Amino acid sequence: MPPAGSAASPRTTEPPAPHWADDTRNRPLAGALGLAALGAVSLTAGAVVPVSPSAAPGFTSWPWLALLALGPVVAAVWFAVAGKPALGGGLVLGLAALAPGRLVLDSQFVVNGPLTIRPELYLPDRFLGGSAVGAGFWLLVAGHVLTGAAGLLAWRALRSHEEPERRRWRLLVPLLAVVAGAGLLTAPVQSGNGFLLARGAFEGPWPALGGYLLLAAALPLAAAVALAAPVEHVARGALAGLAAAAWGVAAPSVLAGLFRDDLHVTWGPALVLVTTAIVAGLAGTRLTERTGKPEADLAGGAKLPGLFWWRLTTGLLGLATAIAALIGAFAPQVAVTALNPGAAAPVSAAAESPARWFLLVAALVLAVPAAGVLVPKTAAVARPVLGVAWAGIVLAGTAVLNTALTATQAGNLAGFGGAAAPVFTYDLGAGAAWTFAALVLAALAALAAVGTGVVEREDAGDGTEPDKNVLTPAAAGAVLAVAAFGLPVFAVPGYVAAGLWSHLDTPSWGLLTAVAVVVGAAVLATRSRPRPAAALLAGAALLTGLHAAELPLVGGALGGASPATGFWVALAATAALLIAAGMAVSHRGRRAP
Repeated sequence: MPPAGSAASPRTTEPPAPHWADDTRNRPLAGALGLAALGAVSLTAGAVVPVSPSAAPGFTSWPWLALLALGPVVAAVWFAVAGKPALGGGLVLGLAALAPGRLVLDSQFVVNGPLTIRPELYLPDRFLGGSAVGAGFWLLVAGHVLTGAAGLLAWRALRSHEEPERRRWRLLVPLLAVVAGAGLLTAPVQSGNGFLLARGAFEGPWPALGGYLLLAAALPLAAAVALAAPVEHVARGALAGLAAAAWGVAAPSVLAGLFRDDLHVTWGPALVLVTTAIVAGLAGTRLTERTGKPEADLAGGAKLPGLFWWRLTTGLLGLATAIAALIGAFAPQVAVTALNPGAAAPVSAAAESPARWFLLVAALVLAVPAAGVLVPKTAAVARPVLGVAWAGIVLAGTAVLNTALTATQAGNLAGFGGAAAPVFTYDLGAGAAWTFAALVLAALAALAAVGTGVVEREDAGDGTEPDKNVLTPAAAGAVLAVAAFGLPVFAVPGYVAAGLWSHLDTPSWGLLTAVAVVVGAAVLATRSRPRPAAALLAGAALLTGLHAAELPLVGGALGGASPATGFWVALAATAALLIAAGMAVSHRGRRAP
């Protein structure tokens, strides 16, 4: 009580701070968190309800799956309520990045459930020719769709047009993501169960292959995009969410190997857990580089060492890719093991891939710009070419791998289905292993080339404008390239080549990669300075020309090949892209004011 004669000071009551969700600017983010929560609940329910009436989970997995689904979303909501909505929204973005791949992966339950390698959800106890899907499958589908929709809302709420800060770990994190993606392509478990045929992505059915390839591609892409986010908390949350989503894919396989005696842990999922755990740890550190201290200006010494190391990494990865492809082209694609020591290996087992010369030429095409990146005078031109030429390794490598996969599957099925006991087992040989290593190294080289391009653009001191006249021939080349890669290059009686729209097989993924890279290079060239634009278009022309070269390189090995429509369209695309490259070189653009 105040003393007599003194006026009591008026008590000022401040209105309570509004809840973050009441702010109209945060309503899209609140909706994103709500959708993410519904998606996590749906995924948890999908782990409890059977995905098929024909098979039950191989172990009590639902508590672990619930933790993997609910944990990241609970953390996102908690961050938002605690006053860090950007961090919570970033977590949702990271979780949504892998939702499309997980959705395609789960579609295997519909296509052919018995071939699914998901012991945490589906493990038959008898031979099945097919199986129906249950309510659990549809709950999983709903969970992935809701998570993806939550990511779209979160992106709408958090998008910013500000320039991103320079980030730490901008090379290490994407490289770790690529390594994690490679781990996803291996066999999830090692099986001693006769009702579960465990194999890698390239040996499995197309929904599993498509899902794992989407996941492997989304990991480094999402990591790079996360690091480019203008807001620090969004970047950190997105990396943490990406790591949590990767754990949701890989951890169940590791748990299956630990809890079941007839299943064993393989190195691939374990590698995913380790690398993404490192990414999550790095997400907990400061990502923005300090800019307070003045940079030393010793003839550009503050910038050149970074560019030097980027170029060195890119060039060495390109050369390593070419070397691995060369070995893969000539090493045995199939390893034959005689179960009877006295049996002689069949002659057909020594058959070589008809695409081996194709892979050899693709390796040589990549080796030239890779070596050029290591030379300072040619590095600026060679780097964009390498950033496109790596797709040639994927184009040829998937064709080589298709021979090995077809031979091993046909040989083992023939031995299994015969009346007598099988005499031989057919496994992927050293050539297939080196070819697969070349595919992984090619993805790493592509990622390093992109990073090098970003550093080169930051260090570029000129303001030369892009040449608008390049748009027409570049667009024509891109359209023709899509048609060229979708049509067969050669025709051989009795031989049906894999395509983009029909006869989908392992080489179809190489065709799809090449199309995406050529179209992306053409689009990027219209927004680039003249020299990088010309190099990009020249690299795209190399890729379409390499596709046309399948006529002599692959068709010649098969015998009796004649040119098909795709050959002529590929030549037209190559000509259009070379014309666009020539126009970019001749451009003497204006200087930006």
